[in-house]
Amino acid sequence: MKPLKLGIVVEATGLPLRQALAVAARAGATGVQVDAAGDLHPDALTATGRREFRNLLRSYNQELAALNVPLRRGLDVAENQQPRIDQVKKALQLAFDLGARKVVVPCPRVPEDATAARAQLLRESLTALGPFGDRVGSALALELGFDRAAKVVEYLSGFDTGGLKVTYDPANFLLHGHDPLANLMPLQGWVVHAHARDARSAGLSRGLQEVPVGAGDIDWLALTATLQVIEFDGFLCVDREQGEDKLADVTNGVAVLRRFGGPAA
Repeated sequence: MKPLKLGIVVEATGLPLRQALAVAARAGATGVQVDAAGDLHPDALTATGRREFRNLLRSYNQELAALNVPLRRGLDVAENQQPRIDQVKKALQLAFDLGARKVVVPCPRVPEDATAARAQLLRESLTALGPFGDRVGSALALELGFDRAAKVVEYLSGFDTGGLKVTYDPANFLLHGHDPLANLMPLQGWVVHAHARDARSAGLSRGLQEVPVGAGDIDWLALTATLQVIEFDGFLCVDREQGEDKLADVTNGVAVLRRFGGPAA
């Protein structure tokens, strides 16, 4: 089996882009996920800027694993729906121009009632974004966790597009009461990007909390093996949303994963 491609989420390091690329290279990662915001906002990055960014990645032997679009509201919210769709469309084009061809956005809960207003808004958003992704050559990689994988796959299968895919995050599933490993195999053919985050019980009164990769309840040996079995060809990017030293947690997370499905040292 091919070794997994390991990456990091730049924003989790707390460092400027260039420094984060250097950290990724030293840690043994070969890709980065970055936010399509600030200097990398589609409206701010000219054609020259896009070429310079690709050259910067190459200078550190990195690939762009995916673009993440920070959204204030979900794809199922009426307020500012069209500007939000337009923002994601611009990111899909930018992802193609930069070579990632994947844009990560949160996936809302799958609506139970297809006639509800929220359900109709989500369908409108995905109906606009999936075919647009087909046209420009990028996929919308919806980050899962709220619902079981099989439920999401059933829902997404109702759209006539290949531009709707998923981002897998085991901690998201665990934190929402789902078995991370059991929810990976149903995503075969759908998962194009993955986050490496961990979680564990924080006590009876506090529930689960995010912890560094390798310090929680995720079975990384089984998970990385399953990713290889389903022929996952994207990047597994170490992320950290909490913690006092997220930079160390991210670099240590890459080291943990290299012991399993990562490239040989």
